Amino acid sequence: MEKKKTFRRGVVIVIVLVVVGFSGALIFKKKAVVPPPMAIPVLTGKVTEKPMPVLIEAIGTVQAYNSITIMSRVVGQITKIHFTEGQDVRKGDPLVTIDPGPYREKLKIAEAKLHQDEAQLKFNQDEAKRYAYLMERGAVSRSDFENKQTLSHTQEAQVRADKADVDNARLDLSYCFITSPTDGRTGAHLVNDGAMVKDNDTKLTVVNRITPIYVKFSVPEKSFSEIRRWMERKTLSVEVLTDNPNEKVRTGTLTFVDNTVDTTTGMITLKATFENKDRFLWPGQFVNVRLNLHTEENALVVPAAAVQISENGTYAFVVAKEGTVQYRQVAVARTIGDESVVTKGVKQGETVVTDGHLKLKDGFPVEIRNGLSPSQKGANGTGSPAPQSDAKPNTQDMKQ
Repeated sequence: MEKKKTFRRGVVIVIVLVVVGFSGALIFKKKAVVPPPMAIPVLTGKVTEKPMPVLIEAIGTVQAYNSITIMSRVVGQITKIHFTEGQDVRKGDPLVTIDPGPYREKLKIAEAKLHQDEAQLKFNQDEAKRYAYLMERGAVSRSDFENKQTLSHTQEAQVRADKADVDNARLDLSYCFITSPTDGRTGAHLVNDGAMVKDNDTKLTVVNRITPIYVKFSVPEKSFSEIRRWMERKTLSVEVLTDNPNEKVRTGTLTFVDNTVDTTTGMITLKATFENKDRFLWPGQFVNVRLNLHTEENALVVPAAAVQISENGTYAFVVAKEGTVQYRQVAVARTIGDESVVTKGVKQGETVVTDGHLKLKDGFPVEIRNGLSPSQKGANGTGSPAPQSDAKPNTQDMKQ
């Protein structure tokens, strides 16, 4: 029993010593000092106030100003195709020749019939005059005279019909020589030399007029009232651009608004006309369209790269005078190119962060630089915002 008591006493003493040791360590341990965060390198831009256009953006399709399918109007064999595929032609330039031989012969037959009936008409007219003279002297009856007059009038009608046949034969002959109905550019050959064609059935080619040219696009019904209001004041300009940022923006004018709204889509169709002298726009091409309604004179503008997106909306980091950043919720009205128009959240003259957002929190010190290395830009190494899940600001840390 003595040994057990001695053992238990020793265990209790050990436990007490351990507790006392930990307590002393906790009491005398100094609180660790958290070093302040290092200045984070960033790129910045200024908040400015300047005129900015109010735009409606859409996707448009380029359409030829005129698109004419060339078809044969007579039956025959093609003897010559005068154009090469994709050739620029002027109005009246020859395109296709159909064998004119049969139609020349038909014209000759019609002209011969006309000459024959004209000779018969002259005889009938002379007969009518003679019978009129004889009737006045009582040598012939009125019935005989009226019969000669009827024959003369009938022959006159026959001559007029013959002249119509001659004109029709001459017209058919002219259809053998097909010319371009407009200035434009030819498409592919749809027939070859020697092919037989039917009247109003065989397509020969398509001629598209591309200078000037149309761009067709659609806008939501809710935008129509504002478009119409500005159309009453001035001619609205329309800009088109492709996905290639190096391409120059082309400017045209709004020339057509459809007379009905598509009930299935709630959209209304518009067309703009462009001179297209450099042939930049091509039928069937998809382009980005910007309809310029008016210009807002004193718009508050920030670089588009300064605006970031989180689950709470759009935000920006503003550089304060003491060299730290402030987290600001901003409202973006529209983005044009590399600039965004904001309506709240920043003031004119303030400095906003345009690159380096991923490492920032509210109150962090920053170092403004002229350029950033890939490691300084962020996880994606491009300087552009990372995916939304990575770019969310920690609002709890910001409040602290």
